[in-house]
Parts: sequence; C-alpha cells; structure tokens
Amino acid sequence: MITISDVAAEKAKAVLTAEGKANWGLRIYTAEGGCCGPSYGMDIDEKPAEGDEVIEKNGLKVFVDKNTSKKLDGMSIDFIDDGVRQGFILTGGQAPSCSTGCSSCE
Repeated sequence: MITISDVAAEKAKAVLTAEGKANWGLRIYTAEGGCCGPSYGMDIDEKPAEGDEVIEKNGLKVFVDKNTSKKLDGMSIDFIDDGVRQGFILTGGQAPSCSTGCSSCE
C-alpha cells in the first residue's frame, strides 16, 4: 500500500485547486527504462481508470493502476521544501536507486 503524508495531500490539493481542477486527483505511474529500473512520475487526472486503486487522504484522491501499485508497495508520498529543493517525493519501499550502487549508472 502507498501512504501519503498530510503535507503532501494538502500541497497536491492546493495545486489542483490552482489549476481549476479541485475535484480531480493525483495519478502516480511508473515508466520503464531508468538506469536502475523504473522511474516514477505524478500527473493529474480527472477520474480513475477502470481497475485503478483509489487512495484518499484528507480529501485528496490518488489513482494508481494495479501494476504500479505492486511496484510502489510500501512507499510514501511526501512533500519537501528545504530551501534548496521543493516538490513531491516518493520514499521507502524496495525501489533501487543509483546512490545504492546501481552498476549501470556508473
């Protein structure tokens, strides 16, 4: 299961409202072909597709297809704003990263 922090839910709702799409949701997906496996992305979507898992947090709807849901099991969506970088991040789970020694990134 994917979890969503309160901060991420509030920031995503603010983005959707600013776009005039307050009733839409956030879609999380995977894209094959990253140097260390799949890369992850987020977009906005009006409604879930057939078979999507729908996660709700503080009024935010998040849509995830079954295949992506399996890959992201145990991950969390958060929002970071540390003065250097700002944005949504995915943390946790079993996803490999280049910082853990993926040989194809060298």
